[in-house]
Amino acid sequence: MVKRRRFTAEFKREAVRLLDAGDRPASEVAIDLGIRQNQLYKWKAEQVRLGELRFPGSGCKHADQDSEIARLKRELARVSEERDI
Repeated sequence: MVKRRRFTAEFKREAVRLLDAGDRPASEVAIDLGIRQNQLYKWKAEQVRLGELRFPGSGCKHADQDSEIARLKRELARVSEERDI
């Protein structure tokens, strides 16, 4: 019985980056990484579907970025008001 391998989100992002680089054919990239070629294409499709190089289980950074942007906007408004005074 073959045990199912799990790959980290970072590994998947790097694999897709290598595929997109276009320096080598997908079959060669897959062999070097020890995975099947169709798995590379599945990860790429998942990346396109989810956007921003995010994968399930990688932790969603989108909410963190939104809260940081909101905080920075509030700080900018406060500093602009202080400047105007």
